[in-house]
Amino acid sequence: MTRTAVVVGASSGIGRALAHELAADGYEVGLAARRLSRLESLGADLPTTSYVARMDLSDPDDARERMDRLADAMGGVDLVVVSAGVGFENRALEWEAERDTVDVNVRGFVALATWSMAHFEARGHGHLVGISSVAEFFGNPVAPAYNASKAFVSRYLDGLRSRASAGDAEVTVTDVIPGFVDTEMAMGKTFWMASPEAAAAQIRDAIRAERSRVYVTRRWRLVALLLRLLPESVTRRAFD
Repeated sequence: MTRTAVVVGASSGIGRALAHELAADGYEVGLAARRLSRLESLGADLPTTSYVARMDLSDPDDARERMDRLADAMGGVDLVVVSAGVGFENRALEWEAERDTVDVNVRGFVALATWSMAHFEARGHGHLVGISSVAEFFGNPVAPAYNASKAFVSRYLDGLRSRASAGDAEVTVTDVIPGFVDTEMAMGKTFWMASPEAAAAQIRDAIRAERSRVYVTRRWRLVALLLRLLPESVTRRAFD
């Protein structure tokens, strides 16, 4: 049977590269993001059937309705990847930047994660993939809401994974934890920066293996371990 996937945040970066990987694996792919023209261009390049939907996670109720329509058009969805997110340097701690980060990265994410779980439980199977970040392991005075939002995503996925293990449906929940990836959200070039294509290939492998958690690239697992062990006073100095 044909497998179907929706990639939210498919217009650029990891989401766009992952759409190519999933289509190469034979998935029919639903492409969702704010920039419709980019989605239409991407869909024309994919080797399998694609569907496009304009979606803005800052309006979570509308995003859920659009997911309903997209799933109906696709005949149901087997895999949902929530790759959309925002992040801002906000040294001045301006309210608008913090609000927008929470609206998209927390409220928007939960809106689609709960939609996905309900959809999969009704179908009896499915796979939810969320994109968090190694940023979740430390507080960031430059972008406090971003790091906190990624910690929320990981813990929320942990909860959904526990829910899935206790349920009757066969639902996999994968937490993707990237380090630095060369996307529009990256704040300049830095060390160990992976291309979106390299990141997407590792995420594809994690989806195939139905992994619970994957660091992208793999070396960031060591960084995450170090960040857990270091006292806050040490990590704080990195931003002095």
